[in-house]
Amino acid sequence: MSIHEECGVFGIYDKAGDCARTTYYGLYALQHRGQEACGIAAINDRELSSYKDIGLVGDVFHEKILDELNGTMAVGHVRYATTGAGKRENAQPLTLKYVKGTLAVVHNGNLVNTGALRKYFEYRGAIFQTSTDSEIIAYSIAQERLKCGSVEEAVKNAMPMLKGAFSLIVMSPRKLIAARDPWGFRPLCMGRRGDAVVFASESCALDGVDAEYIREIEPGEIVVVEDGVVRSIRDNCPEDSKGNLCIFEYIYFARPDSEIYGQSVHFARRMAGRLLAQEHPVEADLVIGVPDSGLDAAMGYAEESGIPYGEGFVKNRYIGRTFITPNQQSRENAVRIKLGLLSNNVKGKRVVMIDDSIVRGTTCKAIIKLLRDAGAKEVHMRVSSPRFISPCYFGTDIPDKKDLIACHHTVEEICEMAGADTLGFLSVENLHKIAPDAQCGFCDGCFTEHYAVEIDEGYAGGTGCN
Repeated sequence: MSIHEECGVFGIYDKAGDCARTTYYGLYALQHRGQEACGIAAINDRELSSYKDIGLVGDVFHEKILDELNGTMAVGHVRYATTGAGKRENAQPLTLKYVKGTLAVVHNGNLVNTGALRKYFEYRGAIFQTSTDSEIIAYSIAQERLKCGSVEEAVKNAMPMLKGAFSLIVMSPRKLIAARDPWGFRPLCMGRRGDAVVFASESCALDGVDAEYIREIEPGEIVVVEDGVVRSIRDNCPEDSKGNLCIFEYIYFARPDSEIYGQSVHFARRMAGRLLAQEHPVEADLVIGVPDSGLDAAMGYAEESGIPYGEGFVKNRYIGRTFITPNQQSRENAVRIKLGLLSNNVKGKRVVMIDDSIVRGTTCKAIIKLLRDAGAKEVHMRVSSPRFISPCYFGTDIPDKKDLIACHHTVEEICEMAGADTLGFLSVENLHKIAPDAQCGFCDGCFTEHYAVEIDEGYAGGTGCN
């Protein structure tokens, strides 16, 4: 099993118009963060219109839809479901019509107090249309808007009720508002393109629409764009906190051409490979990476070790992450369909294979079997992250402890089960060295069980690690 991305959000204010088309390109750049569903909402003359559906950005939208949406403001979303089933009604943006007007909300993250909030609002008459925590956020903002004088004040007042990860973009008929949770779990940055103001989950989306990166939205910060004027509200920003950005952004989630908090993702992955080579050296003839996020780490391992780097796999770009794999045999078949092997490159060689993570262990076993069948003399697996010993509760699809192989087996046992000659994971200590230029703190809870937010025992579930 591979780790799934969280979601990607994009928003733009541009008085020149055609914001839906710009959002389309921004979402294309963020497609790696969610391949299940997508949507765009736009404002024209203070009127809200939207379109969303199951599928990839290029399949859901076409010229006529984008022309009709148009807009001097727009927000967009690509989705992978961490809460809420994969249905069209759960796709974003979420749009609301209420007594104060209309709102569109896009959200990346996951709340850990969704159940309590849903019960609280339902006992006060709320009727929810989706099973997502994003609707809880939208409803919280709308309720607060009934008590105060502006949308941004409503966002500010709603934030203390929300526990967990949320990088939000909220659009009203007159304002575009970006906000991050006080812990800063998920990324969100701001850019400019002339007079236009752009928000996006990653800087690669700014590049995709020819916008200049300005800065990250800080943990707890609210940034308001009204008539092209940008202002910041920092009432919810914690003092003396560098935040808790998910460190797996650098290992896996983000595109390698993105920069987050001043740190190149490509550099961080190469650094992970270098550190991995220092921790787990081995005599070998070739270093290869498992596409895509294993490639940069493999380059770093080769540079540090002096072992030649080479291509081992060719990835089939037409197989999505929703490929059905209900049993072990079909999982192995899925690996063969997704990854083509350059047999001549590995035949008769001692191979170091770099991957970003091991979750259940079934995928790495199938990949190593491919190498063995192609005639690899030895296969030494190296993993550019530590062992997963706990779920993520903040928007990453890392499963229950009962499904994490590292919770129930030693490294030696995992190595034997996978069919490798040796196996080495990056240590937690070295994990925090992969992003030396990052001007932020990190969450590493899935590797350490130490979370920035206390997790309610009833919410966590799962079984303990051995």
